[in-house]
Amino acid sequence: MTSELWVALGVFLLGVGVLVGIFATKTPGFGRFSTGVLLLAFGITIAGLFFDFGKIEASLFANVLFAVIGFAGGLLANRQEPSNTALQGTLRDKAAQRP
Repeated sequence: MTSELWVALGVFLLGVGVLVGIFATKTPGFGRFSTGVLLLAFGITIAGLFFDFGKIEASLFANVLFAVIGFAGGLLANRQEPSNTALQGTLRDKAAQRP
């Protein structure tokens, strides 16, 4: 086996491992966040394989990486954390007790 095939096998196995990890740890259902993560993992794996086999140039692969980073940053920035209603109630009570 040539080194190109070993790298391709490594990229493929890493991609499969990431997808298996996503499915093993995600909660049931598909929301905007879980669908985005699946698309990012799939896209970066396919782009890595294309780059390894010389089907796309390094500049195009870098653009794909920057797009993935930007999209992932947008997902994380817009992700709403679950609110802690017990803490909010405590803060509201303390604010109501002030003279």
